[in-house]
Amino acid sequence: METVLFAAELIEENGTYKLVVQDVVRDTVQTTPVPKSAVDRLPTFLSVLSSKLNVPSPRSGR
Repeated sequence: METVLFAAELIEENGTYKLVVQDVVRDTVQTTPVPKSAVDRLPTFLSVLSSKLNVPSPRSGR
């Protein structure tokens, strides 16, 4: 059985980005602005993180 601990959304509004992270266990939400340069690097960051953790890369186009 899987239990969701955190849920995250990256939201774009009028050319600005924000990351919204919900701590499902504690029922809290944190929001922080994210520069476009970080948004552009997100796929690379996730790939590097997966390889460091020896986790298979997620497949595109579910």
